[in-house]
Amino acid sequence: MIEETAQVVEMGEGFVLVETQRRSTCGSCAVNKGCGTAVLSKVLGRYRTRIKALNTLSLTIGDEVVIGIRENALLLGSLAIYMIPLLTMLLTGFLGERLAMNAGITADWPGILAGITGLILGFVWVKKFSNRISTDSDYQPVVLRKIL
Repeated sequence: MIEETAQVVEMGEGFVLVETQRRSTCGSCAVNKGCGTAVLSKVLGRYRTRIKALNTLSLTIGDEVVIGIRENALLLGSLAIYMIPLLTMLLTGFLGERLAMNAGITADWPGILAGITGLILGFVWVKKFSNRISTDSDYQPVVLRKIL
């Protein structure tokens, strides 16, 4: 389970809206003075993220809590969002190029058009997948415990 501390900012039926603060690991890095990421972190400041988390505990606004999400849910979601559009683009682009070669077309546009079509189909699949898992409790962050 991947855990993060957060503060409750809003209550709902069966869920809470929590706010987490992004942390940078730049302070522990030896090259943080010459790193672009460290500079951006200093310029942009501390950024807070609001997350909806499932809740079965008795909480109030302002409580500090620990939220968590299962590793495999995070991994599967990340793979779906990043890999499916990329793979569909590459596979359909390759297929479009091969079909064009078999038809005697030597131009690049069939492969490019097929690749763009595959990318769009990948995004459509990701949208449907996201809608399907948005109500699945296995893929939602959960309030694990209240910090006293």
